[in-house]
Amino acid sequence: QVQLVESGGGLVQAGGSLRLSCAASGTIFSFNVMGWYRQAPGKQRELVATATSYGNTNYADSVKGRFTISRDNAKNTVYLELNSLKPEDTAVYYCNLRIRVVNYWGQGTQVTVSS
Repeated sequence: QVQLVESGGGLVQAGGSLRLSCAASGTIFSFNVMGWYRQAPGKQRELVATATSYGNTNYADSVKGRFTISRDNAKNTVYLELNSLKPEDTAVYYCNLRIRVVNYWGQGTQVTVSS
């Protein structure tokens, strides 16, 4: 059984920064993809950024240059640095771990950016 535990959300003013963390535990194959998705009220969940265990990263256009994803494979942990935050970044951020075709999700952490 795989579990994901997120931390680091909160309230920040526009232009501020936050750092999210997500630690995975359980049976995890060496090759996997970890990432972050977000869901704002009334909107569908959308991809923010992903990182493979080989180090390849992918970002949504809306966060390129502002957010940075990184991971510590030894700790099965993924991080998301959120900089230059905008009110439109307000959402619940979900950690995701994909092993082959199976997706695991964290419980979500709220990020609120005030103008």
